[in-house]
Amino acid sequence: MQERCRMSHETQSSFLWNMWTIPKPRYKNGSAGEENEDEIAVNIGGVRVVLFGDVLNRYPESRLAELVNCSPQNYDGILSLCDDFDPGRNEFYFDRDPDAFKCILDVYYFDEIHIKRGICPICFLKEMEFWNIDPSVLDECCKSDLSEKEVELKEIASKVLLILEDMDSEPPVTRSERCQRFLWKMMEKPGSSLVARVVAIASFLFILVSSMVMCVGTIPELQVMDTEGKLVEHPTLEAIETACILWFTVEYLLRLASSPNKLHFAFAFMNVIDFMAIVPFYVVLSLTYLGTSAMMELANVQQAVQALRIMRIARIFKLARHSSGLQTLTQALKRSLKELGLLLMYMGVGIFVFSALAYTMEQSHPETLFKSIPQSFWWAIITMTTVGYGDIYPKTTLGKCNAAVSFLCGVIAIALPIHPIINNFVVFYNKQKVLETAAMHEVELMELKSGRSARRTSATPGDLQQPRARTAQ
Repeated sequence: MQERCRMSHETQSSFLWNMWTIPKPRYKNGSAGEENEDEIAVNIGGVRVVLFGDVLNRYPESRLAELVNCSPQNYDGILSLCDDFDPGRNEFYFDRDPDAFKCILDVYYFDEIHIKRGICPICFLKEMEFWNIDPSVLDECCKSDLSEKEVELKEIASKVLLILEDMDSEPPVTRSERCQRFLWKMMEKPGSSLVARVVAIASFLFILVSSMVMCVGTIPELQVMDTEGKLVEHPTLEAIETACILWFTVEYLLRLASSPNKLHFAFAFMNVIDFMAIVPFYVVLSLTYLGTSAMMELANVQQAVQALRIMRIARIFKLARHSSGLQTLTQALKRSLKELGLLLMYMGVGIFVFSALAYTMEQSHPETLFKSIPQSFWWAIITMTTVGYGDIYPKTTLGKCNAAVSFLCGVIAIALPIHPIINNFVVFYNKQKVLETAAMHEVELMELKSGRSARRTSATPGDLQQPRARTAQ
């Protein structure tokens, strides 16, 4: 029975030792029961490991090297390096993560550290700081993971700041500040109140109505003749357009007036789009009603007016302000620029090659539609993108074979980057959800800590003595 227990204990010890995946300790006298002067025993979270001083001194600035070189009589120095010390067993205790320490030991034997899966890189960086190990010994793959986690922490911090701003962590003092804060939350934070939600829905509807009016106004049956016999927009549609522009103008001015940083607000990308969607209306209005008739007859002025009217399509981009899905799609496309660039490069090469081949193969036909290689670019584009308008097509056998090959290559070229783009969209969307949840949890923890500190500060010595008095009674 004793032999069986001994074998079981040896098997368990061997299993635990193999889990460390570090070189087997070397004893100077060959005995495992006797300890040498340059050996130290450390207990990391309940896991005991015997280490050699010559190995630890490879990094003399580390905590373990300082501990092995510290005098046994210097108790204050020893306790400053570890959590507890047992002089009888000559064992040093550390209340640290044993899994992270297993990775820390790799630097003494392999001169590099690789973070095992399941360990948070940010927490591991704190472990390295505790053991006085330079972060430069991290493997390259671990450094990339660490940089990604740092970026995520910055995003969480920014989201926490936005949430704290919405919670009015620092309430305004003056009446003007309260009014400015109310307008800003009403125009920029749809979830802050019912009024803000109504304003966001109204803005969304005005964008849709304005876009529909712009499209319907181009239908000839709904247009009317002016005094010069030209077709212009119906007066009713112009009135609706004017009402929409007035809403956009008031909305922009209120957001600008209530903005905490007006310079940053003016040069923000979405705000520039809002400004460009408003300005054409007032420029056309000034040129139409304030300009002279001779000036309006100029062809350049008329072309400028038409160009400014075309710029009204920028209003549709205002929808991105009220749609988190569109914002996520934009960020996913930004992350997929490499795949999109690869697609454009592949398509560009294919368009050049197949258009040149089509031009060469169709020259033998008397009624060829391929007059030049630049003209053949259009045929290659609509063929590789599987559109095929039919305005230009090959008539020779070789030209048709070239068209079939270009069609197949176009299908393959378009299908290849679709999966990475979709994957980037899903990853970014899930990441944003996780970051928002983490930010909310961080805010809840901050509220919990602030509540505890408030209760501690509000408790007086008399309040603390009352329960004791009641207990004594």
